[in-house]
Amino acid sequence: MSDDTVPTLESGVDENPPFKTWLCVLCGFIYSEKDGCPEDGIPAGTRWADVPEEWACPDCGATKAEFQMTEI
Repeated sequence: MSDDTVPTLESGVDENPPFKTWLCVLCGFIYSEKDGCPEDGIPAGTRWADVPEEWACPDCGATKAEFQMTEI
């Protein structure tokens, strides 16, 4: 196996971890990785790590840093 292969479940790494939700601590807006934020140009399935750092909460303008991961 070469170093550039994609990890699989057999190697103990989950390639498709469950989608998570992120909560804006200022206004309560919820960003769902499953749903994305299409009205802001972020397609469904976009992981939080892939949301641009300059993105802001569409409801209150809070920065990405002001969100916390939460289970719903």
